[in-house]
Amino acid sequence: MKLASLRGPGRDGTLVVVRRDGLAYAPAGEAFPTLQAALDDWERAEPALRRIADEIERGGAAVTPLAVEDLAAPLPRAYEWVDGSAYIHHIVLVRKARGAEPPETLTTDPLVYQGGSGVLLGPTDDIVLRDEAWGLDFEAEVCAVLGDTPQGTRREEAHRHIRLFLLANDVTLRNLVPAELAKGFGFFCSKPATAFSPFAITPDELGDALRDGRVHLRLRSTYNGALIGDPEAGPEMHFSFFELIEHIARTRSFTAGTLLGSGTVSNRDPARGVSCLAEKRMLEILARGAATTPFMKPGDTIMIEMRNRAGESLFGRIAQRVVPG
Repeated sequence: MKLASLRGPGRDGTLVVVRRDGLAYAPAGEAFPTLQAALDDWERAEPALRRIADEIERGGAAVTPLAVEDLAAPLPRAYEWVDGSAYIHHIVLVRKARGAEPPETLTTDPLVYQGGSGVLLGPTDDIVLRDEAWGLDFEAEVCAVLGDTPQGTRREEAHRHIRLFLLANDVTLRNLVPAELAKGFGFFCSKPATAFSPFAITPDELGDALRDGRVHLRLRSTYNGALIGDPEAGPEMHFSFFELIEHIARTRSFTAGTLLGSGTVSNRDPARGVSCLAEKRMLEILARGAATTPFMKPGDTIMIEMRNRAGESLFGRIAQRVVPG
């Protein structure tokens, strides 16, 4: 089942059920006007929304052609946005890029940060850049949407609390990161609003690509019209979504509608490219002694997409342009 949120009329958008090909939708109805409302009452909402989805696929529901520009993020604002960093190769490279050592607990204790969630960008929203010196970078990720998740949830139970999956562009201002982290209090200004894919999908849409709490498909990033990376999202995800959930739930509960990110998808195989410019720059430094790829500037574009083995776009496409602020 594919779900999306039309822009307006309220801040949380209007929930719609999307045809599997992503080209048309039907309204979710008055009982579940927003995705957050559905997540708050998922036991009742899921079967009702699936009935609509089935009717759409059978041709028995009136549908409206879908224009991706009309979509907000599936959750235009969320109670929490918690981003992990589950790909060891990415952690090592970006730490090298800013002259920092990986933590001693690199392989045993997940890294997470809490991002801003009051303003989340839709799949075609511009990335506003006020100062090129800040070092704008994209980061392509896979995310889970959680239902109510109690404190103490173990990894063996974690699958029960994943409601949906989607993609994210977790934008970073790289040149602001070192000074912020030097304060010992984490990311803040270096992490502007994150953008999300047009569609959030239920786990069954992934079929056998969803295994062991990981999505075993390639995540494609197209930068300024050229493929820059298509790494495998599954095999090198050191901490699965199940382990990330166990980690964040150690000390507190999470409410329905919490977004949990995988961190930037990254593979050791150079043929798979990169999911952010910081990695590309660090690889250039290691190979030639200097980075030659600049960070993003006004006019640059980034597209992020994941297709299944049949070539079908699962989440739709994040397609953003950088504009001056």
